[in-house]
Amino acid sequence: MTQDELKTLVGQAALAYVEDGSIVGVGTGSTVNKFIDALGTIKHRIAGAVSSSVASTDRLQALGIQVFDATEVDELGVYIDGADEIDHAGNMVKGGGAALTREKIVAAQSRRFVCIADESKLVKALGAFPLPVEVIPMAAKRIARQFEALGGTVTLRQKDGAPLVTDNGQHILDVTGLKIEDPLAFETQVSQWPGVVTVGVFAFQKAQVCLLGTETGVKTLVF
Repeated sequence: MTQDELKTLVGQAALAYVEDGSIVGVGTGSTVNKFIDALGTIKHRIAGAVSSSVASTDRLQALGIQVFDATEVDELGVYIDGADEIDHAGNMVKGGGAALTREKIVAAQSRRFVCIADESKLVKALGAFPLPVEVIPMAAKRIARQFEALGGTVTLRQKDGAPLVTDNGQHILDVTGLKIEDPLAFETQVSQWPGVVTVGVFAFQKAQVCLLGTETGVKTLVF
């Protein structure tokens, strides 16, 4: 199967975690787009969704699914989102689509995080994928130096020849060259640096379930 077919497979499998009458937390990215398309086939069974990005909101609304603001909902039963990397304990690196801050907010609002990914995303240790960090622009150079002191190489993410601006009006640093042995400690450390909005390590908001697309079908990992 192609990677696109694997994404479709796990997107459809995630419907099993959606409760009738519920408001569903929905992430961002190409794999999540497959879930959104699948969610459209059962939209009559749900009350709506809370979305982690403008792009996902647009896709949900185009399918006739009501999108609520996160402030309108106390708690979500489930949050469905992808990952750039996930380890064997459910810790993830996320933010390749630049929506990491809102993704972490919606994940924290949900009782269960179900990660949907193809098997290439499962790793022994986080760090091979560039680590996204959303930062306040005035702090970007100093934060880059702090990562360089840890052995990282830092790039300011660009779009159309200019710094990419997130949905929150901030910039993204992509950090390579790090091996994240203790995701929880790393997330704690970097989150305290002044000017960091969100680091793309999801250890506090890790996945409880991962639906992994493989050549033999969907493999379910429970953490």
